[in-house]
Amino acid sequence: MTLTLIIAFALFVFLFALAIVFSRWPAWLKAILTAGVCAFYFYGYHSIYSLLGVPSSDALPERFLLIAAVVDEPTPKHAGAVYMWVTPIGEGKDQLEPRAYKLPYSRPVHEKIIDGLKKGKQGVSQMGTAEVKSGNGTGSSWINPGNDEQEIKIQDLPAPQAPEK
Repeated sequence: MTLTLIIAFALFVFLFALAIVFSRWPAWLKAILTAGVCAFYFYGYHSIYSLLGVPSSDALPERFLLIAAVVDEPTPKHAGAVYMWVTPIGEGKDQLEPRAYKLPYSRPVHEKIIDGLKKGKQGVSQMGTAEVKSGNGTGSSWINPGNDEQEIKIQDLPAPQAPEK
């Protein structure tokens, strides 16, 4: 898929170069087109970068199954982070595609994750919930909703129950 995106972008740039060199458009229009293609390059790079398996800084799903986690504790030169690999749990949907997430380090989340991983090693599947903290006063959550602070809870996955006959 990445090769397809690279070829498509190369074709786009080739057509752009033909339009700049051989068109009789005014110079101001060519300048706008050049600026647009440059901006598209950085947007495309960011989009492809997120496809390469780099942990997402988006908000965690509302309900998820915890598969694995790594805690990078902070140091004086490094802020630290919590890396989680989760599978979203949706109502009536089979979502088996795990996704990596990167969260800012916090001690309470660190403790919850470590407890969940210990139970997971004992064979008890762990389910998590993530809710946006209300009243944190950060504002502008409608612009970048992935950066809202979330309240994360980890608990045992309930045992599936057979339907009644």
